[in-house]
Amino acid sequence: MESLQQHPFERLLEVGPGGGALTKYLLQLPGITFKAVELDQEKVQYLEQTYPSIQGKIIHQSFLDINQPFNERFTIVGNFPYNISSQILFRVLEWKNDVECVVGMFQKEVAQRVVAPHGNKSYGVLSVLVQAFFDTEYLFEVSENAFVPPPKVKSAVIRLLPRKNTLEIRSEEHMFRLVKIAFNQRRKMLRNAVKGLFDEATLHDQFFNKRAEQLSVEDFAALTFKMSN
Repeated sequence: MESLQQHPFERLLEVGPGGGALTKYLLQLPGITFKAVELDQEKVQYLEQTYPSIQGKIIHQSFLDINQPFNERFTIVGNFPYNISSQILFRVLEWKNDVECVVGMFQKEVAQRVVAPHGNKSYGVLSVLVQAFFDTEYLFEVSENAFVPPPKVKSAVIRLLPRKNTLEIRSEEHMFRLVKIAFNQRRKMLRNAVKGLFDEATLHDQFFNKRAEQLSVEDFAALTFKMSN
């Protein structure tokens, strides 16, 4: 809660409220327009019976299927379902112009990927594309013993805030295509991995002797302006 409230908000979406461990506190926040998205019918019924004030505030769908929940800027919080956590982050990227903050618990390995700097073994597509639009922060880890029953994976909470320094890119489409193709063959020299995206003269630059994981987010952004298509 403390990590969430450091950045004021008026609209809040909770993802995967489950049994309401966090929801019961969120519902008490004054002056907030609150919504929760929950797919499981039994959990929806439990929440409505246990917390009457949540009536009418639950979106009974998968997070991946919902439309943007607010027309104005909003904050997202949740214990994100681990099996779709990467897809959730890509949906957040679709809404990035209106997302003012995300505080979420992820499987530890996913959290590490999101915040990983270039040169780190966890650095990849998710790292670059999230960091292109958000400043990322690894807040803390959560013991598996905090859950009943304890999961087989470790968890960590991260925070995303819109980048203070906006990244100059040719277009989102160019950035997504370049990053995905570059990491699709991450062990190859960049020259070989992305040769279809640049003309021959550009590919002779020493820069293309590197591998994808050696390039910073800013490097990828700069490269979008050199793409031939």
